[in-house]
Amino acid sequence: MKVITERPSYGNDAPAVDKFSLPYGIVGFPDYTQAELLRDQDGHPFMRMRLRNEKECISFVVMEPGGLIPGYEPELFDNDAASLELGDSSEAMILTILTMRPGTPEEATVNLIGPIVVNRRTRIGRQLVIANYSLYRARHPLIAPSKAEVGPS
Repeated sequence: MKVITERPSYGNDAPAVDKFSLPYGIVGFPDYTQAELLRDQDGHPFMRMRLRNEKECISFVVMEPGGLIPGYEPELFDNDAASLELGDSSEAMILTILTMRPGTPEEATVNLIGPIVVNRRTRIGRQLVIANYSLYRARHPLIAPSKAEVGPS
């Protein structure tokens, strides 16, 4: 299933926090199964995803890649789409995790191979490896280097 990645616009009536479950957690954090998505009221593309388990919570910076990553068209394996009960690609919310070292925002990367896919209707999500993973990178630069930084071709 090819997934629509266009970022929806959130009006003033949109909730500030979306809650959903991740029954299997995410890679490296399988016990953190409850998630809250905290959106910036100014329409900033970055959000904080707070994951909880029974004892504590951790946070990640995430974004919806649609409109920000040109040409990103993730495809889900049929069994992954079925496990999330996705009847239509528009039901899927795609979240990519942002990685950035302190003091180097220009080197930020996003994981395009293993996004978190959430069914908007059921509010259940999973971190998945997309079917067309060979077209993308797990450390895709958020800001493309300029030709001057890359050097001559």
